[in-house]
Amino acid sequence: MLDYDNILCEYVIMIRTQISLAAWEYRLAKQAARAQGISLAELLRRALRLLLPVSQKQPWMQHIGMVESGNPRSSQQIDDIVYGQKD
Repeated sequence: MLDYDNILCEYVIMIRTQISLAAWEYRLAKQAARAQGISLAELLRRALRLLLPVSQKQPWMQHIGMVESGNPRSSQQIDDIVYGQKD
């Protein structure tokens, strides 16, 4: 985390990986992701977070992914959601 004049910036580096799923696992996972309005990748990240231990150095990490906006495009519209739409 970087601190520039009281502005906190956090950089998340994603590592691309490949997994193999049985056809039925893939089908059910895609259905679950679609029902939640998220990508398959995000569904799998959330599932992993439930299994992985929370870092004691970053206890706030246990709350990642818990807040839902209900907007499937929220990641593209984050400024509008946080600060309100521009006039």
